[in-house]
Amino acid sequence: MRSNTPSLAPGFTLFPSLKPPHTTLFFHQIFVLILTFLAYASFHASRKPPSIVKSVLGPTFQTDSTSNDTGWAPFNGPEGTHRLGELDLAFLTSYAIGMYFAGHVGDRIDLRLFLVFGMMGSGILTIIFGFGYWFDVHLLGYFIGVQVICGVFQSIGWPCVVSVVGNWFGKEKRGLIMGVWTSHTSVGNIIGSVVASGVLEFGWGWSFLVPGILVIVVGILVFCFLVVSPDDLGFEMMSSGREIEMSVGEENVANLEKVESEEAGLLENKDSDSLAAIGFLEAWRLPGVAPFSFCLFFSKLVAYTFLYWLPFYIRHTAVAGVHLSHKTAGILSTIFDIGGVLGGVLAGFISDVIDARAVTSVTFLLLSIPALILYRIYGSVSMVTNIGLMFLSGLLVNGPYSLITTAVAADLGTQDLIKGNSRALATVTAIIDGTGSVGAALGPLLAGYISTRGWNSVFLMLIFAIFFASIFLVRVAKTEIGRMVSEGKELGSSVTAS
Repeated sequence: MRSNTPSLAPGFTLFPSLKPPHTTLFFHQIFVLILTFLAYASFHASRKPPSIVKSVLGPTFQTDSTSNDTGWAPFNGPEGTHRLGELDLAFLTSYAIGMYFAGHVGDRIDLRLFLVFGMMGSGILTIIFGFGYWFDVHLLGYFIGVQVICGVFQSIGWPCVVSVVGNWFGKEKRGLIMGVWTSHTSVGNIIGSVVASGVLEFGWGWSFLVPGILVIVVGILVFCFLVVSPDDLGFEMMSSGREIEMSVGEENVANLEKVESEEAGLLENKDSDSLAAIGFLEAWRLPGVAPFSFCLFFSKLVAYTFLYWLPFYIRHTAVAGVHLSHKTAGILSTIFDIGGVLGGVLAGFISDVIDARAVTSVTFLLLSIPALILYRIYGSVSMVTNIGLMFLSGLLVNGPYSLITTAVAADLGTQDLIKGNSRALATVTAIIDGTGSVGAALGPLLAGYISTRGWNSVFLMLIFAIFFASIFLVRVAKTEIGRMVSEGKELGSSVTAS
């Protein structure tokens, strides 16, 4: 069981001025957002190198007459794209499996220490993968093994950061807050792409070494300064005290102390009730968890196919009749993630305004189908159309993906049915993102095999995946629309009556 009083981060001992009453609740909310943002952005930055180096490791297509690359065994043979897809599968399968266990464990131990453990392991394993370049390693088993272990460490990150942010923020405006915050995924991808592409000319090992060091450095910051819950700094108790103090006069100090004592007892009872972590199957049965989980399965299949194969696709697809360099292809692929940043914020904002997560997700998903078709057909016409359509595709594909993994997961993990059990949040988050990660593992693998038949087949697979993602949310969206119509009628009746 997790301790009732997790150890306070050592940075607060070194800098006591960071503790209340010197700092406010708002200050720490912003501080937690920034710290968890950096943490998960660094996780994603370290996931990006495999996609950047694919075009260096893998076989060179005969259509690319400008390339002098020989690849890197065992990925440069006729089955090279298959091997690269299997490499993605190794990482993402262990990531998906680890996600379920990570959420279960995260509900029971100090989230700060657990998160740091995952970051350190991820950084070290990313660096070890890069060692394959300097030690001239050509064993498939070496690269597969490193990716499997790295996937387990990476799976720790998401349930931890979502749980921490869920502890610090209420449901009001959660979609917008989470939408802005979840841009860490795209920002991390952009940083990883730029860094890995920038050092690629010195050797592909550097593309892993630098992001690996980045995760470790940010992990040290998290260890020193992350506070898991407002309770750890006494904010809930202080806030309650102020509210009571404002409601009574100075002459009733004795009554105030009595009320504070009783409220403290109620808070203690509430905390003890919420300490019983929710069961895995019980979490699956919560309303909305299953449909959103299966929707995310197909959404992440699409998003991660782009994450792992877009630089490779750009490298081997002529834009205005010209094949781009490895570095240019890697940097250009960040346009998709830049669109994803806006998509996550926009989806969160819209879902807050209309108070309908499923309707927002389905709308984005259906609009992304024509966007992908246009990108495939017209993306190679010119650099301008390539950038514009890639940006639009990233916005529409990543919008619902970001919304479901953050605001939706936080909503479902803190719904009234489980009586505010905050410790259910990591489990629900792990189930939703873990199920999505199974799709994330499948997408890049299928792309590796299907791409040998042509990229039209890959895009067809992605379109079918988006369609199925939408299907799983139809019933939930229908319920939301019915609720909005009902609320509209009630509002109209009240206005007429007045």
